[in-house]
Amino acid sequence: MTTTTKPQTNGRNTGAKLVTPSTQRPDGFSVTTSDRSLGYNKPQLMGRKLWLPMFALAIMGWSVGFVLAIVEAGTDRSDLATMQSLGHLVPAFMFVGFLGVFSAITFAVARILGAFRKGGGEVQQLAGARVQTLKMPGTAKAMLGLMAMGMMVMAAGIAASFVAAGAFDGVTAVDITDNAAWAAAASGLRRMGVALYLTGIAFGLGTIIEVLRFQAIRLGEVAVAHGHQH
Repeated sequence: MTTTTKPQTNGRNTGAKLVTPSTQRPDGFSVTTSDRSLGYNKPQLMGRKLWLPMFALAIMGWSVGFVLAIVEAGTDRSDLATMQSLGHLVPAFMFVGFLGVFSAITFAVARILGAFRKGGGEVQQLAGARVQTLKMPGTAKAMLGLMAMGMMVMAAGIAASFVAAGAFDGVTAVDITDNAAWAAAASGLRRMGVALYLTGIAFGLGTIIEVLRFQAIRLGEVAVAHGHQH
């Protein structure tokens, strides 16, 4: 009777992929090494699925806002209740569009990063080299965090506009003053949401640059290892 022992490794087996703990390269990049491409991570999978629905949301929001703006332009100026309601609804729907398009752009950036992660790993794998996958940079985490905050803040501003649209009729001076206060608060929230979204997108573009730098260096290393050098 014989017994066999499995060779010990420093990694962990995830399916058919032997993944070693993260290591710091001499050039400063933190990577995970595996025998195969790790494919997409969870945010990148979300980006692949959600960028188009969010873009569709943007188109719908802008379309409704545009129609309401036409209605507002043709409304009798003496109908203060309708004017005040439309004055809230038009920016609310327009910013639903902005929320959708900024989310779509963020998800598209994640989708691009996923293509680099999966494709770069597959190239290394096909070349017969151990696959080094860049760990999620801090800029990518910042992009996701800022997107989440931007979405919540902008959604709060949009919700405030919807509430205000049905809360004031413009009959009394107090009503008009309260309406203006709600409009100012909603506008501030919506604009802050835009600022957070755009800052997150900037971090996302910075992440693409970081990934491209790593991919270029790593593919050069693989080429040299296989005798392809100038």
